[in-house]
Amino acid sequence: MSEEKKEYKLLSEIQYPSDLRKLKIKQLPELCDELRQDIIEELAINPGHLASSLGAVELTVALHYVFNTPDDRIVWDVGHQAYAHKILTGRRERFNTNRKLHGLRPFPFPSESEYDTFCCGHASNSISAALGMAIAAEQQGIERKVVAVIGDGAMSGGLAFEGLNNASNCPNDLLIILNDNNMSIDKSVGGMRHCLLELTTNSTYNKIRYEASLKLAKMGILTDQRRKGLIRFNNSLKSLLTRQRNIFEGLDIRYFGPADGHNVAELVYILRAIKNMKGAKLLHIHTVKGKGYAPAEENATIWHAPGKFDTESGERIKSSNGRPQPMKFQDVFGYTLLELAQQNSKIVGVTPAMPTGCSMNIMMKAMPNRTFDVGIAEGHAVTFSGGMAKDGMLPFCNIYSSFMQRAYDNIIHDAAIMNLNMVICLDRAGIVGEDGPTHHGAFDLAFLRPIPNLTIASPLDEHELRRMMYTAQLPNKGTFVIRYPRGCGSLIDWKCPLEEIEVGKGRRIKEGNDLAIVSIGPIGVEASKAILMAEMEAANEGKDLSIAHYDMRFLKPIDTELLKEVGERFNRIITVEDGVVKGGLGSAVLEYMSENGYKPDIVRMGIPDKFVEHGTVPQLRRIIGLDAEAIKDEIKKLAFGKTSIRF
Repeated sequence: MSEEKKEYKLLSEIQYPSDLRKLKIKQLPELCDELRQDIIEELAINPGHLASSLGAVELTVALHYVFNTPDDRIVWDVGHQAYAHKILTGRRERFNTNRKLHGLRPFPFPSESEYDTFCCGHASNSISAALGMAIAAEQQGIERKVVAVIGDGAMSGGLAFEGLNNASNCPNDLLIILNDNNMSIDKSVGGMRHCLLELTTNSTYNKIRYEASLKLAKMGILTDQRRKGLIRFNNSLKSLLTRQRNIFEGLDIRYFGPADGHNVAELVYILRAIKNMKGAKLLHIHTVKGKGYAPAEENATIWHAPGKFDTESGERIKSSNGRPQPMKFQDVFGYTLLELAQQNSKIVGVTPAMPTGCSMNIMMKAMPNRTFDVGIAEGHAVTFSGGMAKDGMLPFCNIYSSFMQRAYDNIIHDAAIMNLNMVICLDRAGIVGEDGPTHHGAFDLAFLRPIPNLTIASPLDEHELRRMMYTAQLPNKGTFVIRYPRGCGSLIDWKCPLEEIEVGKGRRIKEGNDLAIVSIGPIGVEASKAILMAEMEAANEGKDLSIAHYDMRFLKPIDTELLKEVGERFNRIITVEDGVVKGGLGSAVLEYMSENGYKPDIVRMGIPDKFVEHGTVPQLRRIIGLDAEAIKDEIKKLAFGKTSIRF
């Protein structure tokens, strides 16, 4: 962590956007350079989302320069691009705590700053939220400008199109800025592009246009229906002149651009020209992800969140203690998927914009025709997979657990109801760390358990993951969910023979007589450590303690024979899961015991009924009481203290 902030000529004098607005326009490029350098130097030692924020520096400066924030609203879509925003809004001195325990949140959030207008951990919500704010201001008679900033990847999300559709058919003055740093929606057409941009943002042109519309409306000529027709005619004329067409004009949303998103003076000019225009409008800007730092510009995917790095050489710094490290669960998934696909020609891979993050890029490289990156569109990913499954293919649809929340109805309506043979792999399940509450995969066990026809599995380790994937692709397994966490597993030798696991069958992995631990998933490794610690401490205290450990493997169908054994043998039980304690494994065990006449004392351990902050996984597990030490303490309390049922 940096102890003192580097002094800059301009940036060091800016605490809030009101200070920024005192600068002259000609000073803004220098400020952008300083801001970009500040982000690079900070993230080199305090890892975060680098490339996206570097690409949005000029846009951020221009927005806060032109608009009267925080009274005017800027709604960021994906918080990855908002670091410059944080630095310019009173948080530069604390920016070295970004993503750290009790420090600045990983993404903009209203409780942290009045400049953060909405939560933006998940993509594609900015247009809908900003439109709601614009309508709220109008309803309350408040003079306020509202701007939605959406990245091109987020524009592929279904919610973005729903917001666009609503913005096009209700009165509003919303400004949408499409920060296009990869996908070319409109190709630049040289001189004509500049001519069109100058024409449509010219103040005289728009004044004449507005006054003419008022006169025509007063004469009864310009009705709402005719107005839409004239806009369509205007858009058609522009399409004819530029030989191009875009979806926004088709929705009757006024379109401006594309503009150079790294020319801050031009952005200021354009924003000033269009900020007071009536009606929904969209400014399309082109930016470069990683702008200003060559390594990030050359490989934006790797430098999206590169970890620590050397600013001079561009070399990423990897921490290692010199000992062999277990492989990440995502990589075990990726290599195993390719292995299975080589044996089973029906297997295809589907992911919503995360092929590298979930390691489906391994199969994508080897079998590009059998892997599909559908963009940020989780609901579509599930239904698209369902369509392929319906007609004979076997999709492995990999979606981060917290993002799968966006596709809940698709799982029910487009997979489970038809009991389609498809595999849903939930990466980043459980506590994920520094990305915080928007990204923790806390709810999947609880929200999936009530759905009929689903098989829900979670592997203890890498071998179990491979075996579950093999089992899931066998004939007639229905809709099969496998959830696993972010990061490394527990085994150095992750390869093992691909063997079938009986669906719904758990296992006893340690004998015991006094107390039973019932766990599901890799959190069972922490439970195993806790059992050894508790038994050793008890022995050192001259006490006998024998603890049994059951790995359930499957939440649904749950192994009732195993639970019957636990109910008959033990009157003290601890359930352990890396998911919310309400509705998951612990609830399932309580239900079984109650319904079958067993009355043990049961302690449920899992994620508590609150949103867990950001920090490292070990830090957060310690705080919520879900690490080996906490489990050990609960074991000893239940074994030797006053027993109670904790709900």
